[in-house]
Amino acid sequence: MKLSVTLFSGLMLCLLEVKSQTVIPIETKENAIVLQADIKTNVKMVYYGQKLAKPSDYANITNAYKQGSDYTGVNDAAYSTSGSRNLFEPAITVTHADGNNSLDLHYVSHSVKKESNNVSITSIVLKDPAYNLETILYYKVYYNENVVEQWSEIRNNEKGNVTLHKFASANLYLRGGSFFLTQYHGDWAKEMQPEETKITHGIKTLDSKLGTRANLFQPSVFMVSMDKPATENEGTVLYGTLAYSGNFRTDLELDHLDNLRIISGINNYASAYTLKPNEVFTTPTFLTTLSSTGKGTASRNLQTWARNYRLLDGKGTRLTLLNNWEATYFDFDENKLFGLIKDTKKLGVDMFLLDDGWFANKYPRNGDVAGLGDWDENKKKLPNGIASLVKEAKNNDVKFGIWIEPEMVNPKSELYEKHPDWVVKEAKREEFYFRNQLVLDLTNPKVQDFVFGVVNDLFTKNPELAYIKWDCNAVIYNAHSATLKNQSHFYIEYVRGLYKVLERIRKKYPTVPMMLCSGGGGRVDYGALQYFTEFWPSDNTDPLERIFMQWEYSYFYPAISSSNHVTDWGKQPIKFRTDVAMMGKMGFDIVVSHLSPNDLQFCQDAIKTYNDVKSVIWQGDQYRLSNPRESSVASMLYLSEDKKTGIVFNYLVNSRYGEGSKLPIRFNGLDAAKKYKISEINVYPGTRSSIDNNKTYTGDFLMKIGFNPDVNQSRTSVILKMEAL
Repeated sequence: MKLSVTLFSGLMLCLLEVKSQTVIPIETKENAIVLQADIKTNVKMVYYGQKLAKPSDYANITNAYKQGSDYTGVNDAAYSTSGSRNLFEPAITVTHADGNNSLDLHYVSHSVKKESNNVSITSIVLKDPAYNLETILYYKVYYNENVVEQWSEIRNNEKGNVTLHKFASANLYLRGGSFFLTQYHGDWAKEMQPEETKITHGIKTLDSKLGTRANLFQPSVFMVSMDKPATENEGTVLYGTLAYSGNFRTDLELDHLDNLRIISGINNYASAYTLKPNEVFTTPTFLTTLSSTGKGTASRNLQTWARNYRLLDGKGTRLTLLNNWEATYFDFDENKLFGLIKDTKKLGVDMFLLDDGWFANKYPRNGDVAGLGDWDENKKKLPNGIASLVKEAKNNDVKFGIWIEPEMVNPKSELYEKHPDWVVKEAKREEFYFRNQLVLDLTNPKVQDFVFGVVNDLFTKNPELAYIKWDCNAVIYNAHSATLKNQSHFYIEYVRGLYKVLERIRKKYPTVPMMLCSGGGGRVDYGALQYFTEFWPSDNTDPLERIFMQWEYSYFYPAISSSNHVTDWGKQPIKFRTDVAMMGKMGFDIVVSHLSPNDLQFCQDAIKTYNDVKSVIWQGDQYRLSNPRESSVASMLYLSEDKKTGIVFNYLVNSRYGEGSKLPIRFNGLDAAKKYKISEINVYPGTRSSIDNNKTYTGDFLMKIGFNPDVNQSRTSVILKMEAL
């Protein structure tokens, strides 16, 4: 009887605490997410928009948004459940230990933890009154950057196993008259192709089921404009992305009240998760930033956040490099590489990067059909090993980096022969290959040790190794692990295994630069980028194509993270190709010995110019001035934080007769009162700039009237430097 009284007293206390509505505002510098626990302890998202001057006004939001009949009472839930009162797409679906499929989460408490003057975490505890299952919603606020990071923890306090059928990271509820979705699609060499459509009633799903290279066909990044399509400088727009390197799923559901529900998290496809008693399932984080002044503000929010908090060494430096891939492909030996290392010094970049083809002996890596997985140096190509190349690089005052693809294996390899149980495959199914290779089973701790060992052995033998290019070219077919007990956990455990390996690498080698390469943009996300300094946007290095790709990537990722190489792809002159590569972290993948004297001189001078201005490109605020999809000229400004220095890239993207910069291009972000001097940089040897660098312009003039960079058929790329006087 005493126990019953105690329980009753606790229940009465809980009811007293929530007898009135509890308003939970989560504020950034400009915006606010407002949650509310009503008198029935349902937690709803009642607002996501510009913050109000008086926090007490948030309590009146529900009255302002009355929209008629609401059949469920929980359609605006902060974390919608299934099997009880919710009739819409749920954020979470479970089967309890007793077989019951219903879930009804109610408010218990919330708290705010301040990590710094800029970062705080609001946590909200929800619990099912009928089942001992607890969910905690987390909202991590980066105040000045206007970025909110959301995730959830699901805790099984029941006596038996609970099955999670869906387990989202975030559940947003947006109110508005209409919504417009910008999403992306692509394939190899055709990454980041944008599409914008009006969101109609029903569910639009963005997802991936590839296991690895999850972003190959459908990147996880997206934008939602409210009321009308946002432009660069006008309109309200939400950016969203899941920080996760595996299968993702984002549902966008327009409901009967014309409001939008966004639910995002790990794709629950073939991934029912058995949660044991006392086990906690933590979802990956979902990132949002909201702008009421167009896409440009949202992108600068996310770029600044990434440099400050997520991208590895986001405020640091990067290495320029010469890569051998397009110069040699698989056909090289030690002497040829020695020559390329000398060319690296001659060119003036920081490092030589050795790409694919340096390993395997029984099945030599002379093409992409064999040898992958056998990470011993090929004795015929490199009789003195990698060490001789590292030494030669040091003798030429440059650094040495190397390519690996440690997650993958060719069936024609010693690794496959020795450890067929390490490979992701179905014993009862025919093997199916992607680029002649299969994926190693990172759910297996022995495979995790092996993959870590690939990196560790390279550094143990070559302590002065300066850079890793980490590739990932295959997707997962016949998803099955020979050692995993519960196969429905496979896709989740694979990513956990990957992150465990990367965490071990970063614990031992915290500062070594690493490029996240995945046959292009197949694995570009903020889950992976916490371990990498940069990513490879696309194997398509045609500079004209890259202008469009880099433009779209820039909405979500900072320039310092984008690896852009000068290659022989495309028909543009070396100046155009180099100018385009300078918009991020520049590298070269050319045959230096084939350059004409003027081309070589230009590249050498361009590297010096780049070194002078790269800090503005990497750390400056980015302003898109002229969209290549809307104009014959693409124009992009990088502006230093103090607004004293700007670098403006301008390109002709339409080669039809007479096209060019016919009108001035209006700048953005400048100090209106400052006077600026504008000069052209990166001028090709033997040519003269048409820009008069003796004139000065106020920031006000440049933003309202603009400046003509004089881009035309004979001047297809022009880089301007702005300096405040």
